[in-house]
Amino acid sequence: MSDASDNILLVEPHGDHVLLLRLNRPEKRNALATDLLCKVAEALDTAAANDSVRAVVITGADKFFAAGADINELATRDTGGALNDPRPAIWARIRNFTKPLIAAVEGWSLGAGNELVMCCDLVVSGERGKFGQPETNLGIIPGAGGTVTLPRLVGRSRAMKMVLLGDPLSAQEAFEAGLVSEVVADGEALATALDMAARIAARAPLAMQQGKAMVRATFETHQAAHLTMERQAFSALFGTADKKEGTTAFFEKRDPEWTGR
Repeated sequence: MSDASDNILLVEPHGDHVLLLRLNRPEKRNALATDLLCKVAEALDTAAANDSVRAVVITGADKFFAAGADINELATRDTGGALNDPRPAIWARIRNFTKPLIAAVEGWSLGAGNELVMCCDLVVSGERGKFGQPETNLGIIPGAGGTVTLPRLVGRSRAMKMVLLGDPLSAQEAFEAGLVSEVVADGEALATALDMAARIAARAPLAMQQGKAMVRATFETHQAAHLTMERQAFSALFGTADKKEGTTAFFEKRDPEWTGR
């Protein structure tokens, strides 16, 4: 007999080479309790090892993507519990996912939900999307990137306002700040994200992974070292079958057939 927790994350293959993850805890507005966060990490670990998966989309419900962490968990935790929390290791697994990851957001994305959004490479939001880090309302601060990744994406002033005042960004503000890649009509975020994923999945898989890795390294690497890393990644792709196929298809004026090799 399956446990109810088995259904808190729905994993659905979608077309060729695309995987769709649906956060499915509506009674908690998809609050990212440890069990749900772990399910996300497990699904991404499995997708990373599956050569047939080339891109992943993660989404929530119509009115909320994910409304933060589980307050019941936070309320019972003291300093020792916070320091020994398994969640940082789970978050690291999500951030280290090597394939393109796209968020489709409708409605609210708060706290840990917004930190999950920031783990994604592309973010599509409906017009009524809201993105916030309201943890200071509870007497704490963000603990999974809300004071680290957020200012790198939206800038110091916006991040300070979001963290210190708890004020969320609208979808348009998040787009203008660089947190969101595209704003679409309400109800269209998932379809748009799936279309993006299909386009990515139709491209050379190794190039997609290396492109993601090199762009993300901007936040962690000195420019000179990053330029060296980029050139090494660029050069490594010249030994792949996909590079040979791409150039051959170009000269033969046909669509390439990527193998991820």
